[in-house]
Amino acid sequence: MSVRIDTLAGGLRVASDRMDQVETVSVGLYVGAGTRHEPAAINGAAHMLEHMAFKGTKRRDAKAIAEEIENVGAFMNAHTGREQTAYYIKCLKEDVDLALDILADIFLESVFDPAEFERERGVILQELGQVEDTPDDVIFDRFQETAYPDQALGRPVLGTAENIRHMPRAAALDWRNAMYAPGNVVLAAAGNLDPQHLLARAGELFGKWRATSAASDEPAVYRGGEFRDDSELEQAHLVLGFPGIAYRDPDYWAVQVFATMLGGGMSSRLFQEIREKRGLCYSISAHASSFADGGVFDIYTGTGEREMEELVPALVSELRGARAVPTPAEVRRAKAQMRAGLLMSLESTNARMDALGGNLLVFGRDITPEEVSAKVEAVTADDIARVAARILSGTPTLAALGPLGKLVPLSEIVAKIAA
Repeated sequence: MSVRIDTLAGGLRVASDRMDQVETVSVGLYVGAGTRHEPAAINGAAHMLEHMAFKGTKRRDAKAIAEEIENVGAFMNAHTGREQTAYYIKCLKEDVDLALDILADIFLESVFDPAEFERERGVILQELGQVEDTPDDVIFDRFQETAYPDQALGRPVLGTAENIRHMPRAAALDWRNAMYAPGNVVLAAAGNLDPQHLLARAGELFGKWRATSAASDEPAVYRGGEFRDDSELEQAHLVLGFPGIAYRDPDYWAVQVFATMLGGGMSSRLFQEIREKRGLCYSISAHASSFADGGVFDIYTGTGEREMEELVPALVSELRGARAVPTPAEVRRAKAQMRAGLLMSLESTNARMDALGGNLLVFGRDITPEEVSAKVEAVTADDIARVAARILSGTPTLAALGPLGKLVPLSEIVAKIAA
């Protein structure tokens, strides 16, 4: 693996990860702008603008963009998160110049046609409706809103139907102009490429780009609490969580190992006890999600109304036991899962591009696989017990959706975890 990082005069960082053994290249633009940077009145703007990037530029209409990409068998997509937005193309190595040209075109020359903007409102409203019909998706939005109430980090990435219907195009574009500046963007590429050629083409396409970012984060204030929606579904969907750990926290890697051990696979404690041994659910998992200045640690499960009565005490029992020092075998297995996932991702140009772009935005530098492996290996059983106690002593958040007649109040769950 050969990583090179350069910075253009305007501030855009250009990062490449050369992989001579593959025939493809993944190249993307990563922006340090997401839902948490939006004013409440235009919540959903980051995602709306991501959609609009594909709707036409000064040189290409939406059809031409799609046809030029698919004429060479390439793939183009984008995604919006709470702290970042990304636009990327995966192509054959001989088509990297076309990929760069199209990325620069949609990024710098999109026209955001008013008629297209109005049409896209309808598309996003359909997307919102689809999410609302998918309870195992919507429950995480409800959880986030409850953990971070009345603040940007708690608002949904897609926005609300009310906001999408009434969002002024001018306000969305003003926000984009404030956030999309070279110093807040990374051009990352991985695959069979020439780093010098990538830098030269980036200079030609982006070298004259000048703008000053007005990016600022509203501080994350985790509060927690309880959300319930007793509705007529086949299953009850439940997320129980606690305040988590920021990216730069010294306990970051320990909490990742803890999440893997608790609910990261079929051998995890939760899967083995609650699904395999007791048969109380189909799916159960634990996740440690980090932000620049905080995070959440959550456990998700979906189960029937009758099973809920037994499932919650079983979950509480596992959380109470999580403060104990884990066995050496458990620690080795969790580390092996994480290390294998890392090494497998190195075979993917998309994964390596994503890691490079994200790391530069979050840490300001590349994080090598060797460094990650070393940090994971350095986590001890005592570290895991300590971080488990730290997580589980925080104020909990409960979000539940579906038939909830057998679900006890959050206060009762908390009392039993602390007992």
